[in-house]
Amino acid sequence: MSEKACLWVVATPIGNLDDLSPRAVEVLGRVALVAAEDTRHSGPLLARAGSRAPLVAVHEHNELAQTARILERLAAGEEIALISDAGTPLVSDPGYRVVRAARAAGFRVSPVPGPCAAIAALSVAGLPSDRFVFEGFLPAKAGLRRTRIQALAGESRTLIFYEASHRIEAMLADLAGGFGGEREAVLARELTKRFETILAAPLAELARRVVEDADQRRGEFVVLTSGAGDTQADAQLAEGRRVFALLREELAPARAAKLAAAITGAPRKALYGLEDGGQPNGEG
Repeated sequence: MSEKACLWVVATPIGNLDDLSPRAVEVLGRVALVAAEDTRHSGPLLARAGSRAPLVAVHEHNELAQTARILERLAAGEEIALISDAGTPLVSDPGYRVVRAARAAGFRVSPVPGPCAAIAALSVAGLPSDRFVFEGFLPAKAGLRRTRIQALAGESRTLIFYEASHRIEAMLADLAGGFGGEREAVLARELTKRFETILAAPLAELARRVVEDADQRRGEFVVLTSGAGDTQADAQLAEGRRVFALLREELAPARAAKLAAAITGAPRKALYGLEDGGQPNGEG
């Protein structure tokens, strides 16, 4: 078996093409073949990288058949790169059968790390990140989606989901219904692209904002929620209440809540509840 033969699992940009790493460019430039989820989508990326390697499509409908062909090329001593449409291959994308088969056959399989939408969103969400669960896409059918959400309602770790634009409204509504509208959440849209938006609010508010603003229903989404009964979230809220109480001695409730939330990361709406009969005064 050739020592040169290797299946490179190469991460590609999730939006901004400048995120393609120099190492990824070097690997894509020297491999004999690039296995891509969608050759039409990946062609411009390879051109930018200066790669002239031929492309072969590997997607959910042909992965088993293409795996045998890839193993034949590896057996001939060739280097092959596996990429997805965007981000890190195998993360909610096809490819694991290829990787599994290559490893089982004794070929070297090596990662070229880079962007991943789930991790990028987690890094800016401000939610507990020491323990988290990646759920990918929830079922498209409403009944199956709600059943899965109910099964996850007691999960104590931060949850990360992907969602498509045509389902984001229904998905957020179902999350609010299954997890509770006050569950802390983040909506990350079009990460690294021109219209990147990151919204942090309770699930009910996020669902409302998506309904009211058509722009927030466009693009590609990562949705994150805090875990159920998360002790770190509870501690954050306790600190928020302490800071709110101090600020409330000098400021109006709305202003005090806004500053306390900014300082501690606690949900602003939860802090309003400390003020008996207090309502926002428009200083949002």
